Amino acid sequence: MTTPLAPALDALKVVNSFADASPDFYTRVTAQPLTDPWLVHANADAAALIGLSPEAFTTPEFLRVFSGAEPLPGGVSLAAVYSGHQFGVWAGQLGDGRALLLGEIDTPAGNWELQLKGSGRTPYSRMGDGKAVLRSSVREYLASEAMVGLGIPTTRALALVASDDPVRRETMETAAVVTRMSPSFVRFGSFEHWASRQQIEPLRILADYVIDHFYPECRPAPAGEADVAGGPYLRLLAEVTRRTAALMAQWQVVGFCHGVMNTDNMSILGLTLDYGPYGFMDAFDAHHICNHTDSAGRYAWDAQPAVGHWNLYKLAGALFPLIEDEDAIRASLDGYENTFLDTFHGLMARKLGLVAWRESDADLVNALWAVMHRNGADFTLSFRRLAQIHKDAATETAASAGRETFVDLFADRAAAEVWLETYRTRLRLDDLEDAERADAMNRINPLYVLRNHLAETAIRAATQRDTSEIETLVMLLKDPYTERPGFDAYCRIPPDWASHLEVSCSS
Repeated sequence: MTTPLAPALDALKVVNSFADASPDFYTRVTAQPLTDPWLVHANADAAALIGLSPEAFTTPEFLRVFSGAEPLPGGVSLAAVYSGHQFGVWAGQLGDGRALLLGEIDTPAGNWELQLKGSGRTPYSRMGDGKAVLRSSVREYLASEAMVGLGIPTTRALALVASDDPVRRETMETAAVVTRMSPSFVRFGSFEHWASRQQIEPLRILADYVIDHFYPECRPAPAGEADVAGGPYLRLLAEVTRRTAALMAQWQVVGFCHGVMNTDNMSILGLTLDYGPYGFMDAFDAHHICNHTDSAGRYAWDAQPAVGHWNLYKLAGALFPLIEDEDAIRASLDGYENTFLDTFHGLMARKLGLVAWRESDADLVNALWAVMHRNGADFTLSFRRLAQIHKDAATETAASAGRETFVDLFADRAAAEVWLETYRTRLRLDDLEDAERADAMNRINPLYVLRNHLAETAIRAATQRDTSEIETLVMLLKDPYTERPGFDAYCRIPPDWASHLEVSCSS
């Protein structure tokens, strides 16, 4: 029996488990409301997760709460404190400089914290104004839902509210607030904060909170094993390591670059967190840097897996006072590479339409990366068009045009042809019909991704209070694998003007 969705916010069951865990973890703050706010978009799928009906979107209360004008009924508004490493350098105390946790919705399927991003200054804003602009808010709203469509763990977006309030970034822009949802916004830096201060009791309370609410399986020792004092925290580290390694593999196979993989932007739940200067690659470049602020390329696409591992070492260092077993910690972190490779290889086998990964397939994949890199071939379309390739070139018809559509993406067509012959030889090792393989490949290789120029088009329209492009992108990205007639413009190679788009930490 389906539970009816609540028509208003005050009908939701609100709890405050993070606030109840320890007052040391946050400062209570009141949001700075937007002036004359208007609802840009609200997400019915995300609302359903907290038991809220789309009917609530039209209520004055919905707009007031998610523009920062009033608190969530029953919620405790707070800004969390944390620290972290930024671009590999210890940055000391950080915290929610432009975010406010409103409260936590208790549902039978699990709890969801609601957080405003862009709701004004907090004690952790440092030199910032605590606000967000419409440009970055549209990007975050769309990106989180794009990741859901791709099946990649992520925070969610419930609502996007805008205002004509002026906000200065590189130029003068207008303000907006995104309401984000996550089971928890605790991050690696939350643990680094207390460890750096050698305050072990708050560190233990935080770890216990995370284990009891999100990793209860880490509390008891495995059956038949004797436990040690730091056992639950070691098992927590092992599970976070596993989730993070799998997440990095998922990012890599869709050409996603986060842009700012600081330890304060790493979710303790293994979710994609804090969308800023992210990007889905267009022309493939193994060293692609999506954040033009990242002049050294620390967070380039090919560096992300290693950075994920590095960040886990920092988390492990923060948890060391609770575990005090260097060998066990190293063994836990050593599991990262195997998990990453197992996940990556499994996903790449599916993307290439292979029945199962073989050790020799590493050469096939590396050769593909190399020819795509040299030619700047479109990342998304290269994999999507491979589904049209036949094991036997002679069976390809003018209608299927598999070879041509793939080779057309490469300036050096001969090099692409050489790789294709190697690929066909590999396909013939599997007992899989072309049609069956193509269908499977089209269920893992997206046709629609949130390319920068698509997000930019939606942003430009939204500044004129035209939300139609946001609506279209939400629809397409919800199921990015199914081709839809009439939407060819959303799955083409980007126009020339897109190459001039830049995103930075202000994005």
